[in-house]
Amino acid sequence: MSHTLGTMNVSYNRRELLQRATAAAALTMAAQAAPPKKMRLGVITGISSNPEPAIKRVHDLGFPTCQLGMRAFDDATVSKLRDALAKYNVEVTSAVATGPPPEVYDFYKGPSTIGLVPRQYREARITRIKQVSDFAKKAGIPGVQTHCGFIPENPNEPLYEEAVNAIRTVAQYCKENGQTFRCETGQETPITLVRAIKDVGLDNVGVNFDVGNLILYGKANPVDAVELLAPYIMGIHAKDGVYPTNPKQLGREVPIGEGKVNFPVLIGLLKKVDYQNPLTIEREIEGEKQTQDILAAKAFLEKLIG
Repeated sequence: MSHTLGTMNVSYNRRELLQRATAAAALTMAAQAAPPKKMRLGVITGISSNPEPAIKRVHDLGFPTCQLGMRAFDDATVSKLRDALAKYNVEVTSAVATGPPPEVYDFYKGPSTIGLVPRQYREARITRIKQVSDFAKKAGIPGVQTHCGFIPENPNEPLYEEAVNAIRTVAQYCKENGQTFRCETGQETPITLVRAIKDVGLDNVGVNFDVGNLILYGKANPVDAVELLAPYIMGIHAKDGVYPTNPKQLGREVPIGEGKVNFPVLIGLLKKVDYQNPLTIEREIEGEKQTQDILAAKAFLEKLIG
């Protein structure tokens, strides 16, 4: 009896090992056959109380994703947005928080008007970001982003600690809403932004890497910034520009491929760090030229992504 049971156990164990080996081989072959994940493209857009035209445009331009700014925050707009996203099969990857005004994007008035740094506007900006976060939660949008402002380079300045505390306040609110909070690059050097993120100390805080802004503000070469920012990059604005030459004004935005952002090298580095979130095209002009430049940028980036 014991001899028979031993033979059965040996037979069963061999069969089980063979099944496991076959399953493992099948998984390996499937992994090898599956195409590698690649970055998707998106475009930044804005909505009012009628979101459908903006979402339809994203779809008609051929983008599966977008980042979204909004001027209405009521539940009726949320419902219309969800309907439009389902109708056109578009995914919103991040909600963009701006305002309330004034926000002056230059080197002189910018430090006192942009983001969470200026004391005069800080509470209103915190309230707006929370409003956007609540809207995003209802709409199923996983991230919230904003320009935090000209975060001081010197961490010993009182405004630095105040800015960090303000970022922590809104990031914690987003965390409780199940969202990431993304600081958009631009007004500060990359090392200053990383320092602030570390000092905030929350695991849902990262970066919307606007590669053009680093050029426009003269803060860094975006190719050089990838290594430092890589652990924090949650989204990317694909934008191009030239460095500032007038000390009072930002550099000039230009169509993608015509400025100082080396997109072939940049995208190669993003692939090396396994970045898989969207590249969201931003072209800060209006009219037919904007549409033409967006479509040209789409074709240009698709070739680089592969």
